Amino acid sequence: MAVVLRLQRQGKKTQPSYRIVAINSTKGPTGKPIEVLGTYYPKAEKISEKVVIKLDRYEYWIGVGAKPSETLKSLVDKLKESTQTK
Repeated sequence: MAVVLRLQRQGKKTQPSYRIVAINSTKGPTGKPIEVLGTYYPKAEKISEKVVIKLDRYEYWIGVGAKPSETLKSLVDKLKESTQTK
């Protein structure tokens, strides 16, 4: 079972929001996730409001071999970068 970390869309047509999930790679876009790690709100102002994630669980899944999507990886990198500059 290959686990991937990715965004799972929720919300209304004009108000998108996403769940950050650990999910089996063979599941479709609406499949049941193994674990919900956080949320992503693209319309929020600040990166700290856009991405709300349990970084310890994210690091755990990366450590056991899960592959993050490119979008999720870039979002987490921006979040880590913004928290380090403060």
